[in-house]
Amino acid sequence: MMAQRRVVLIAGPTASGKSALAIARAQTGGGVIINADSMQVYNTLRVVTARPSVEDEAQAEHHLYGVVPVAKRFSTGEYIRKVNALIQEVDPARELIFVGGTGLYFDALTKGFADIPEVPQAVMISVEEEIADFDEAQRMALLAAEDPITASRLKVADPQRVVRALSVKRATGRALSSYQDEPQAGILADAEIERFVMWPEREVLRERIAHRFDHMFDNGAVGEVKAVLAQNLDPMLPAMKAIGVPEIAAWLKGEMDEEEAIRLATTATHQYAKRQRTWFRNRMADWPRLGLGGTPL
Repeated sequence: MMAQRRVVLIAGPTASGKSALAIARAQTGGGVIINADSMQVYNTLRVVTARPSVEDEAQAEHHLYGVVPVAKRFSTGEYIRKVNALIQEVDPARELIFVGGTGLYFDALTKGFADIPEVPQAVMISVEEEIADFDEAQRMALLAAEDPITASRLKVADPQRVVRALSVKRATGRALSSYQDEPQAGILADAEIERFVMWPEREVLRERIAHRFDHMFDNGAVGEVKAVLAQNLDPMLPAMKAIGVPEIAAWLKGEMDEEEAIRLATTATHQYAKRQRTWFRNRMADWPRLGLGGTPL
């Protein structure tokens, strides 16, 4: 049971100062920090995914960072199972501080997540290859034919969601929607929870993002991408699509110069931050907003 377990949830777009706030909170109250970012779970890409540095991790106890091989797909269901196991190990008197930018992880923690069987990678790869050349209308038509309820719930038939839904249907014989409609409860449902969203001014965030990728390029990101490319992985794997990996890979192959790689990666990060802010605005409208340094807004 999670009764009276103290939990802090710190969400926010990339480069908004989440990790610094989490470390300060952990140092003050003796809590443990738990990753809630779907890219920072992967190993090898510490710099590229802006995972806490070795020095940062030495300042407070961190969990679920860099624990998944880049060659593996990692689902939200697997994340919740790892969190659940971790909760059982941590002293109930210690505060749990979840920090990250993946809205779906926070939703799963607080509202529950459908317990969907693990889908074989071969099935997902087959679906990815099947829809690789489809436009959005074609993806939606295929999904509607096999799982019409899930299709009706999607505003946009983006490849990732279509692959997920079709893979579940083909692997299990059940529609993704049928799993999602089962009664659910978040594993933190009985906890005493504080919720925050980091919300720095838009221009401040843009400047921090621009500075971040310049720093990454000069401080280990290139070596990380070389290490990933050396594994000859499927380019459709989530880690291979992490912002910075395709851009640096293209530079390493001579397809663009360093300036262009940095420009494209920075632009992609701005776009990602915009999507994150939209999610937080729509799904976390009642969460208190904090500026840089944790100042209430």
